[in-house]
Amino acid sequence: MAFIVVEGLDGSGSTTQCALLAKALRERNLAVHETYEPTDGPIGQLLRRFLTGNLSLDDATVALLFAADRLEHLRSAVCPALKEGSVVVCDRYLLSSLAYQSIDLPADWVAALNRFATPPTLTVFLDVPPEECAARLARRGLPAEHYETLDRLRSVARRYRLAIDATRLAGGVVRVVDGAPEPASVHRAVLEAVLPFLPTVPDRRL
Repeated sequence: MAFIVVEGLDGSGSTTQCALLAKALRERNLAVHETYEPTDGPIGQLLRRFLTGNLSLDDATVALLFAADRLEHLRSAVCPALKEGSVVVCDRYLLSSLAYQSIDLPADWVAALNRFATPPTLTVFLDVPPEECAARLARRGLPAEHYETLDRLRSVARRYRLAIDATRLAGGVVRVVDGAPEPASVHRAVLEAVLPFLPTVPDRRL
């Protein structure tokens, strides 16, 4: 079927947009499998402890764990869903590793760790300025996670641009969507970007 990934900085709204996209596709009679990274599996739980500051890990170890979590995610969830004919909608995937882990590590090494990851059909990147993302995160009133300082958000934004360019050069498909407007407007733009990559299914709403 199709493997659709939504990416963006922390605070860009990727989780909200994944939920809205999955709902819209189900309304079009498509089977949808929603998922996210890091996962809720054993490796993903370690990563979540690191992100929330409850576990100290070396940068290289973090990159290795993200790659391992991704391969297990593909084996246990993504590939089976695709084989069953579902559209997989994933909140974060390969570009996240290429952007976040390459802040402190060589980008080519991070890419090599993930060379066995199944390429998505389409990656939608929600383009939101780091300053806006930081303001959104502050409004949540929750403790900042590892990558959620403004300086790190700015670094990640630059790395995302490089990762998007490299992905496109390698033949991957990335669509950049303005993620700054209100969620309903962003959703319409995301849906418009995604629909050409999906099979046509009779719409029972007609």
